[in-house]
Amino acid sequence: MTSADLHPDVLERAGLRLDVNGLVATITLDRPATKNSQTPATWLALRAIGAELDPGVRVVVVRGEGDSFSSGLDRKMLTPEGADGEASLLQLLEMPDGELADTIAGYQEGFTWLRRSDIVSIAAVQGHAIGAGFQLALSCDLRVLAEDAMLSMRETMLGLVPDLTGTKPLVDLVGYSRALEICATARWVGADEAREIGLATAVVPRDELDETVSDLVAALTAPLYGAVSETKSLLQSAAVLDLEDQRRAEREAQVRRFRELAALMGD
Repeated sequence: MTSADLHPDVLERAGLRLDVNGLVATITLDRPATKNSQTPATWLALRAIGAELDPGVRVVVVRGEGDSFSSGLDRKMLTPEGADGEASLLQLLEMPDGELADTIAGYQEGFTWLRRSDIVSIAAVQGHAIGAGFQLALSCDLRVLAEDAMLSMRETMLGLVPDLTGTKPLVDLVGYSRALEICATARWVGADEAREIGLATAVVPRDELDETVSDLVAALTAPLYGAVSETKSLLQSAAVLDLEDQRRAEREAQVRRFRELAALMGD
């Protein structure tokens, strides 16, 4: 990746805006006329943002312009013509299996970096979060939903599967059975249900969404950030390590924290 990948014209063609203000980066899906639909260019631009992110950024907010977070894949991508000069998904079928899988892996990288331990990511969700939009929200550590938010994993309706890294966080959050039911039926999950089953960190009135996210950002950037990133790493490892290994991880993390605090006090 190069800085050219983050040129404003490149981001605009991908339907994105990027604003960095000190410790906070805000990524805005900016195709309100299509409810912030996404294309492969969107996913590659997201990958470039992750690769080139200012190392001083500690919190990343992902939001959508207008009435919806994201309606998911631009349906023009399913036509022979594609969308805005991009190759259609039908053209991808001409690739050999290995090349197609590698191409999808590149798209996935636009989502996976939001889970890095050096940042905390927040999805501010209003209106529809469908398919790729739902998966983008799932890629974030925290999800603040407006009361009008409606989530749906629609890929099965197209004969496809969720492939933008959304399946693991969905199962982690709501469990296998509920995740299967949500994906297989492609039904809508409203904000209240999302809160009940653990998808939403918070649900607030629509006109309080921005203020709530701002307050959360302020809370996350207030502590010594090393403690936040170390804690995130520990919580991520807790799901896969046994108790003894997790205890060791906690000890090692705490030693690092003591050493950093001692260095700060010595300055």
